[in-house]
Amino acid sequence: MAIKFQYNKTSLTELGKQLKVRQRALPTLQNKESALRLEVRKAKEESTRLTERLEKALKDYEYLSALWNEFEPGLIAITDVDLYTKKVAGVKTPALGEIHYEVRPFNAFVKPAWYADGVRILQELSRLGIESEVYLEKARILDYNRKKTTQKVNLYEKVQIPGYQEAIRKIKRYMEDEENLSKASSKIVKTRHEEEEEEASNNL
Repeated sequence: MAIKFQYNKTSLTELGKQLKVRQRALPTLQNKESALRLEVRKAKEESTRLTERLEKALKDYEYLSALWNEFEPGLIAITDVDLYTKKVAGVKTPALGEIHYEVRPFNAFVKPAWYADGVRILQELSRLGIESEVYLEKARILDYNRKKTTQKVNLYEKVQIPGYQEAIRKIKRYMEDEENLSKASSKIVKTRHEEEEEEASNNL
């Protein structure tokens, strides 16, 4: 990224301000990047843990597989899922609230005794599955923001800060050269003037 500047004090002041803004922002961005990296890992691990719990629960309930044929389809349904927003390292992420189920009434005297357990098991399994998906989405959002933050850190650290520093060096060098030239030319003019005065007094 080429930084536009002019060889004057105004440009030097402006570049100095821009450099300070980026130097102050860089540690904050680096901290945010580290925090997001950690949170992405935690969200992915939690999603994996919940998926594993779901798989284990499905295996644990395998002994009931023959009974599920007797289970009435549509007896239980998810009507709504409450999601709320939780800020993690300054990023809005989804979090799971309550899962709303609709359980159709059934006659406990007529239906098998395990029906109530069946409803509870389905609620447990569905919660594990949904929660795992929410954590996966949370990890995706956090990772997207981490990548954006990493890009900004790299832009500041590797491009803009060195660019501003180089531009400031060039302006300072130019201004010093200008000052030295001005002093040198003043000295030459003064010396010439003194020589002319001396010559004039010698001619008298």
